[in-house]
Amino acid sequence: MSSIDVLAPLLSETNFKVISASHKKSIIIRLLHMLYTCFKYRKKADYVLIDTYSTLNFYYAFFVSQLCRILKLKYIPLLHGGNLPERLKTSPVLSKAIFNNAHINVAPSIFIKRKFEEFAVLNVINIPNSIELAKYPFKQRNYSKVKLLWVRSFSKIYNPLLAIRVLKMLKDDNLEAELCMVGPDGDGSFLEARELAKQSKVDVTFTGKLSKKEWISLSTNYNFFINTTNFDNMPVSVIEAMALGLPVISTNVGGMPFLIENGKEGVLIEPNSVESFVDAIKELHSTPDKANQIALSARKRVENFDWNIVKNQWIKLLQ
Repeated sequence: MSSIDVLAPLLSETNFKVISASHKKSIIIRLLHMLYTCFKYRKKADYVLIDTYSTLNFYYAFFVSQLCRILKLKYIPLLHGGNLPERLKTSPVLSKAIFNNAHINVAPSIFIKRKFEEFAVLNVINIPNSIELAKYPFKQRNYSKVKLLWVRSFSKIYNPLLAIRVLKMLKDDNLEAELCMVGPDGDGSFLEARELAKQSKVDVTFTGKLSKKEWISLSTNYNFFINTTNFDNMPVSVIEAMALGLPVISTNVGGMPFLIENGKEGVLIEPNSVESFVDAIKELHSTPDKANQIALSARKRVENFDWNIVKNQWIKLLQ
């Protein structure tokens, strides 16, 4: 589920009329549907919100934004790709065409806002990702076993194979541990992950893509949330884990230090380090009071991202 899939119904509930595109599976048909939707509603739309990431979606954002310029529609890129700062460097002409001509750019993290300002894109504001906090019941965990939960799409930038290597090392150290990985395949990494689990002789639960309600229900069976990514912004999955009472252990990349104070609201470690993950998990496993305190602090932190608070920033921007 993309960020706009979360934001669109929330805006609708706040009395904005929202039309979304596109859920077409074909890359070309999806792009054409997006362009057609912009053209069809060109005389009715006040703003076009464009989910913007650093990989294939970047080109969707480019073509949609340029059509908006031709149609004289105000468009607002939502800057969700944790690797977008690198895209600014590798595609400077396209980036300037998208972002410098936007009505405003919305960055969910201060990290992305600062990176864009360094690139001389100054029309950027920060509106954080949000959740409906009431849908995320907080639960204190039991830490007698290590039960790891990973939620993301299976893409190389999110480094899913690292989670399996962490489980393998925990098992080799004679800890009773298990791992559940939730998410769709992004770039073929899903098959790689399954093969690595098989080669490593560890049992991993692969659920595939789940609805929000399904994975929230599933989360009650686990006690640690691991975020293994190499690039990040302000991932909703981590905010959700914090709301649910899952202590988060994450790589210290991108916007993560703007979301989590290390040792207080979670644990931040160096990227791509199996040993660092294992050490952090072992420490929290052996000190359940500390794990519970981190979970409580994390829940308090994400209360600021409740839609009832964040929606006021969107209302101010769009009205």
